[in-house]
Amino acid sequence: MPANVLRLVAVAALGAALVGCGADTDARLTAKPSPRTSAQQPAGPERPAVTPVFLRGADSGRTTRAKTAPKTVALTFDADMTADQGPRAARGERFDNPTLITSLRRLEVPATIFMTGRWAEEYPFQAREIGSDPLFEVANHSYSHYSFTADCHGLPVLGKQDMAADVERAFGAFRKAGVRQVVPYFRFPGGCYDQSTLRTLAPAGLTAVQWDVVSGDAFATDGDAVAEQVLAGVRPGSLVVMHCTTSAAPVTDEAVRTIVPALRERGYRFVKVSELMKGAS
Repeated sequence: MPANVLRLVAVAALGAALVGCGADTDARLTAKPSPRTSAQQPAGPERPAVTPVFLRGADSGRTTRAKTAPKTVALTFDADMTADQGPRAARGERFDNPTLITSLRRLEVPATIFMTGRWAEEYPFQAREIGSDPLFEVANHSYSHYSFTADCHGLPVLGKQDMAADVERAFGAFRKAGVRQVVPYFRFPGGCYDQSTLRTLAPAGLTAVQWDVVSGDAFATDGDAVAEQVLAGVRPGSLVVMHCTTSAAPVTDEAVRTIVPALRERGYRFVKVSELMKGAS
């Protein structure tokens, strides 16, 4: 099997086996409209019939392409904890990575954290703290980290009738933890979706966010190798997927401390997904 395919499988397996990369988010000082508010609004003529998907470099269907002119790049971190991983956390397994968050702050790197609701429940203080920092924005990564399609890297599968409720439950967990810096974006667990799931989630008014650069940090033990993979894949407008989970991605912080200065030396500017989307509009 090609190495890039193995890396994709590893990333998805991370979500299936582990719970969270960056679960403790923070509450923002200035509240922004909650995605739940828009989700409660009745779908009007302006609402798309299918959830739009944002993916750097894709050019088909309802996918939006990021502009390639500006040398911008978005680092995204999945804080993915599954609904049934509480016992592992209770035994001391760490699904958060506060050291990574500290490094991002020290390096002044804007980032988007895709958080599961279960992660926010496990680490409410961290979730609130991340959400209150203007350097970050928090997006929805589902509540349970169960798959929205069949055959998604071994993840448990949600029934179609449960999908919208799972997404809303995550937003509810954010509100309960005090996370206010929330953006109306959604990342499918394992990155798996189809046209049926895009139609099912369309009334929520969210944009699904994928990626074009796989960091390979899931289960990696060599931070330099992760950094090399990211640096080899980044192009202007790239979206990088990484993880904020110490147990599943222990070398992510090390890799980031190499990636950031190297890309800045190449002239890249780090942005949140919201800014990358504005550049693509």
